[in-house]
Amino acid sequence: MQTPTTETPSIEQLYEEQIRSLTPEQKLRLIALIASELAEGLPKRPKRSIMELHGLGAEIWQGIDAQEYVDQLRSEWDDRP
Repeated sequence: MQTPTTETPSIEQLYEEQIRSLTPEQKLRLIALIASELAEGLPKRPKRSIMELHGLGAEIWQGIDAQEYVDQLRSEWDDRP
């Protein structure tokens, strides 16, 4: 723990003095630790279910016969150069 009279080193100083000499593996571990700590402070998002999308956009397909629609798409493919 630092005493109140000790000046806190800058991020750049910390990097140069402590981090630059670490191996790539150690740097990755450090990044993972920092990311994990930051993620803990984020608000939790509720889990979502794909079923929430059920029926979404159904009104777009009102009155459209599925087989006729597929047949029309296939005929357009045949007409392409």
